[in-house]
Amino acid sequence: MGGSASLLPRDALGEYQELTFLSKQEILLAYKRFSELLPKQERENACSARVPKSHLLTLPELRANPFQHRICHVFSTSEAGDNSMSFEDFLAMLSVALPKGTFPVPTDFDDDGTLDRRDLEQLVNCLTGQGEESRLSRAEMEQLIQNILEESDIDKDGTINLSEFQHVVSRSPDFASSFKIVM
Repeated sequence: MGGSASLLPRDALGEYQELTFLSKQEILLAYKRFSELLPKQERENACSARVPKSHLLTLPELRANPFQHRICHVFSTSEAGDNSMSFEDFLAMLSVALPKGTFPVPTDFDDDGTLDRRDLEQLVNCLTGQGEESRLSRAEMEQLIQNILEESDIDKDGTINLSEFQHVVSRSPDFASSFKIVM
């Protein structure tokens, strides 16, 4: 790993430690993993390179995750809208998804700050799969969404906000550990 450290500026390493939940070793390991996703000719400049979404999705932790596309969308700062990630985007993702991070966050597909019926339907479809054999009927979907809202929508406004989501997750400790990335 000595090679990774020599390509990552020491001042940047300290800054990354201050801005994330990651240790020095975790940052160096993240840098190595990020660099390996790049073509060989770009690895020396990994700090300024962007990894395409298609390469990110080869990571075992994302490959099997039903929210893989949403995770890339949330953490990518790409102005091109291609969900590619810079090293800093990658660190932000790991900082949240590692066991000592602040994950989980709700999957708000329309980015309005709450989970509404449409978000919940997309969430259920991600979890159950998009195939015809696994898709819920309209009645089953409506019943499930109604049950979720009855259990989670404390203020009864028809949506689940961040504090309501956190309240529900706090009652189910195993839920949060399902979304951690182990390095």
